[in-house]
Amino acid sequence: MEKPKRKINQPISSEKIIINENIILDIGKLADELGYKVYVVGGYIRDYFLDRPREDFDFTVIGDSIAFAKKLATHFNTKPIIYPKFRTALVPVQGMKLEFVGTRKEEYESDSRKPIVSGGTLEDDLKRRDFTINTMAVSINKETFGELIDIFDGKKDLDLQILRTPLEPGITFSDDPLRIMRAARFASQLGFQIDGSALVSMSQMAERIKIVSQERISDEFFKIIKSPKPSIGIKILFETGLLNYVFPELVKLSGVDVVEDINKRYGHKDVFLHSLQVLDNIASVSDNEWLRFVSLVHDIAKPQTKKFIKGTGWTFRGHEELGARKMNEIFNRLKLPKDNLPYVEKLIRLHQRPMTLVDEGVTDSAVRRLAFQAGDALEDLFTLCRADITTKNPDLSAKYWNNYDIVTKKVIEVQEKDKLREFQSPVRGKEIMEICNLNPSRAVGYIKTAIEEAILDGFIPNEYEAAKKYFLENKDKWLEEYHLQTSKREKK
Repeated sequence: MEKPKRKINQPISSEKIIINENIILDIGKLADELGYKVYVVGGYIRDYFLDRPREDFDFTVIGDSIAFAKKLATHFNTKPIIYPKFRTALVPVQGMKLEFVGTRKEEYESDSRKPIVSGGTLEDDLKRRDFTINTMAVSINKETFGELIDIFDGKKDLDLQILRTPLEPGITFSDDPLRIMRAARFASQLGFQIDGSALVSMSQMAERIKIVSQERISDEFFKIIKSPKPSIGIKILFETGLLNYVFPELVKLSGVDVVEDINKRYGHKDVFLHSLQVLDNIASVSDNEWLRFVSLVHDIAKPQTKKFIKGTGWTFRGHEELGARKMNEIFNRLKLPKDNLPYVEKLIRLHQRPMTLVDEGVTDSAVRRLAFQAGDALEDLFTLCRADITTKNPDLSAKYWNNYDIVTKKVIEVQEKDKLREFQSPVRGKEIMEICNLNPSRAVGYIKTAIEEAILDGFIPNEYEAAKKYFLENKDKWLEEYHLQTSKREKK
């Protein structure tokens, strides 16, 4: 059943909203000229009260919204994008996207989040929305300009910083399960609490997220990652069971194993909570969504590599490499853009290396290799490493920070001295092919790698003349080695 609410013709609010945005004033003027009643709704009003940047321009039209949008588009000399099935039109104006929806009812089939749309009242239109804070509407017609329509007490919930559904949560979430993720996202973006009954319903309906397209799920997930404190939203997904369907590998990070060994207790920290802390640490210093994503998944392979060694404790050897190799599968399943995959793989693969350098000694050769392998992502790598320090021991934390400072300084020195930024063999593939009479092949890459290795090991400087001399002296030997290795592989 629906909650009892005020009727729309009852007194609503004496509050008037002061809107000075020219685009809204222009639309209101045109609405008066054409005889339409139009309201700006949802995110715009919410963000007005929160004093946040207002980027969403959603309008509800009493009457034929598509006809109004077409006339508006003509007025602004632009072309509308029409969705007649949903009585919706998108009008691009001066870099803004203005969405117009006719007041409507929505009904849903149990196996789909795509609504069956029919005409309705303004109240019908508002109650179909996800949360009360997004149900507020403001008239933009001259006679009632700025009048707030708030039949679901969205302003009150905004003041209370709580997320409630306009109808019973079961109805709202069942109609569109993506709203479960939107609840976690708004909680993370705004720092709001989710109403208790809504949280219960989210847990009960978590499995229903499976009817939503992966693209929409991943879009909401990344909006959580891009929020000021992403751990809030991801913890909600975890606690409601939704994360089992959205990102099951993260769920497997949860938990702590304790082992008694020679009168000593060995426990490893909860990797899920650690990963959330690293994500929040990154979010406090960087808006790079892919660096944030890396921080969340950098230890994703620890469950598979976890091993207890008597007298030593828990180890996770090789989790960096295995974690990097798992990313292709995860990108495919989440339908993430593959052009970001190499960056993510690289940082996961290298996130332990700076600390290893401290342990093994910061030699020029080791530093060159790290700088070469990290490339343009070197600065992000060190940002990740520092964010990965989550120990509560202040002395240990200070020691780790100091170690990273040592490595960072050394890397910068060697990188500048050896001209390693965007490093690759000074002798290019075309020249190698001409001198060795080779066609494009793996043999060319083998020789280029041998030259690069010599530079990284400090045998020759990162300069063309030195690299070419070294190439000419060793090319016959390298070609012989390459052919020998190829022959052995073929025999196998």
